[in-house]
Amino acid sequence: MYILHENDVWNDIRHLDDAWDRPDTFVFLPDKSGVSSEWILDAMQSFPEHLHQGHFALLTSGSTGQPKIVIGAKARSENLARTLHLIQDSEPVDEAVLMLPLIYCYAFVNQWLWSRVMKRKLLVTRGFKESSSAMKTLLSSINSMLCLVGAQSTLIKQNFGDNVFPGVIRLHFAGGQFPQHDIDSIRRYFPNAQIFNNYGCAEAMPRLTIRRAEESSEGPNIGKPLPGIKLKTDECGRIFFQSIYSSVAYYDDYGYHAIGTDDWIPSGDLGEEIEDGYWRITGRANEVFKRYGVKIALPTLLRAIHSKWHGQAVFYREKDPMGEDGHVLVLSPEPTNDDTRSILQAFRKNFPRTHWPIRLESVKSFTTLPNGKIDVMKLSREEEKNVHWRLRI
Repeated sequence: MYILHENDVWNDIRHLDDAWDRPDTFVFLPDKSGVSSEWILDAMQSFPEHLHQGHFALLTSGSTGQPKIVIGAKARSENLARTLHLIQDSEPVDEAVLMLPLIYCYAFVNQWLWSRVMKRKLLVTRGFKESSSAMKTLLSSINSMLCLVGAQSTLIKQNFGDNVFPGVIRLHFAGGQFPQHDIDSIRRYFPNAQIFNNYGCAEAMPRLTIRRAEESSEGPNIGKPLPGIKLKTDECGRIFFQSIYSSVAYYDDYGYHAIGTDDWIPSGDLGEEIEDGYWRITGRANEVFKRYGVKIALPTLLRAIHSKWHGQAVFYREKDPMGEDGHVLVLSPEPTNDDTRSILQAFRKNFPRTHWPIRLESVKSFTTLPNGKIDVMKLSREEEKNVHWRLRI
């Protein structure tokens, strides 16, 4: 068992191919993880002997923000790549354009492993960190597949101007809410792409469901479970799954945990089954809470905001002066006074006062995590935020 570092792979992606070919299990780590080397070593020493070969491990934080190493079986993930190829109708795809870090399970399986198993070309970019270079790669790509997270739909508009990418024929979104509010703009940039809403989590390695964009106009509709995957909810609406592709174990601050074939694994989300076998996400487990006895679902509030605001928007949790759970709305870029009034009117029109944010703030741009998602924990601590409105308690 050994450690493979992200920077080594960026310098030469063949390091990842070599690691996959070797029988020894490897732990694929980002260069900046905030986790001590002692914690990593403790995790590796906890792995039982049968996991020392034929497996790989990725570091994630999940919905709690606490570090977790998730262990997958190479054979299971290769089977998932083949299943995704069929479900996503990927046979016409000749190459994958990588714009997400490979330490992110979504990019690791959907793009790198898929390209390896299906013998397709992988075009590596630094994503929006080097947007001009990534744009050139997309412009020159032919019959390509692109994977993004929902929050990056705004970055497309900010970085790619009036360019159009006809060579992209498959476009996948995962990681956070599907950008339904931006779908018309996305189609203008990628006129030939079949667009998919992918849902899953690191413990699923990572896919659970998939939906073609045209199958629903509702962003939280995540589609149907893949073959070999079962979903259910408990009395609180929390989603659990069983999957023939899932991780086999994980390590966190509480130690090593094996995952059995009959275990129901929490996805970290709340949801419900709707018509024709489709599923709908109603929120992350930490995005639905009670405020003065009234249930608040932050994804529902975001959908109302996006009807009035076409930039980025995110909530972070905070207690109000009375000690009650609340939420702060942060926008990027800075809204005009008219934007602020329009958003507040949407709250007043659609929601009782309990649902209103404690404050409306803005920042010039959001800091993102390595996987492209907005770093909400860092945002909540950031001092350089503009305050546009406060709720009177």
